[in-house]
Amino acid sequence: MRHRLKQRLGTHLKVFAVAGAATAGLAVTSAGHATPLQDNQGTWTLQGENDAVSTLKGTSDQYYTSGLRFNWTSGTDNLPGPFATVNRAILGKGMQRISIGLEQAIFTPSNTQIATPSARDRPYSSVLVGTVNLISDTDLSRGVFGIQFGVMGPDALGRQLQNGFHSAIGDTSNKGWSHQLANQPIFQVQYGRTWRLPLGTIGGRNGISFDMLPTVAARVGDYRTAGTIGDSIRFGQGLDSDFGVPTIGAGTDGTDAYKGTRQVPWYFFGGVTGDAVGYDATLQGNTLRSNSPHVTKKWDVGEIHAGVAVMFYGVRLSYSQVWQTQEFDTARSGLFNYGSLAASAKF
Repeated sequence: MRHRLKQRLGTHLKVFAVAGAATAGLAVTSAGHATPLQDNQGTWTLQGENDAVSTLKGTSDQYYTSGLRFNWTSGTDNLPGPFATVNRAILGKGMQRISIGLEQAIFTPSNTQIATPSARDRPYSSVLVGTVNLISDTDLSRGVFGIQFGVMGPDALGRQLQNGFHSAIGDTSNKGWSHQLANQPIFQVQYGRTWRLPLGTIGGRNGISFDMLPTVAARVGDYRTAGTIGDSIRFGQGLDSDFGVPTIGAGTDGTDAYKGTRQVPWYFFGGVTGDAVGYDATLQGNTLRSNSPHVTKKWDVGEIHAGVAVMFYGVRLSYSQVWQTQEFDTARSGLFNYGSLAASAKF
């Protein structure tokens, strides 16, 4: 067990160092830009993700099957002194915010109707974490640094939520939850930066604008250690109102903040991300239990995402569809996908 822990710790540090170096190398491009408009309103966000919203036949109720998130993001530049100091020291100059949230993620094998799951399939597990993020915005970049803390295992209430919902809608309960991963405390540190690169406008001031949102991120802890790089292209109006929309599944949160720069900002988007995964407890099992259910993770995981967002009267609605490559060696062939719906309001 001691050798196993040393291997995991070494992998954590390597992935975080590589992703951190990439982030630091790109961060210099965000310096020197003016800060955006002040925003004195907080933002409340409710987001749900589910694999029942699928474009692929036969992929519902398996793997990453459900995510829920509730989050509050502050207005600009009203952080308590110590938080403001830490924000500037880590993320540099910019318009500061803080966000606080709670999220749950549920994972199941592909066959949920057998009492004893296959040892070659993803283990049953759920994660319940609180999140605190510091955010710093310039006109053309957003930096996020935060922590996640909570529990993986029965205390995350995945079985109760999933089977309770299935019972309420008259669906069959999943039968293998007695084999879920054991309780384990979760602590994770995450860092990310997104750049907004305008590409031009067709049709003058009131025409259609285009931009790109390259992103780098890293997270390290006993939940998931990974480095991420990605890029998105958007077209619409009022693109400078936000820095895109987040997903719960594998994304770095902290991107709920927005401020409309026209009466009804809107955009369509599409993009790709790639993860270099050093460790994933929901696949590899409990950190301190050598006999925990587990599968062999893949180190490289890719995603394609597409969707739409619209803002009006202080409200932002967004929908994303995500297609993901296999996360472990014995996963079903082909892409897995899920839908993500988020609603935010400012007050």
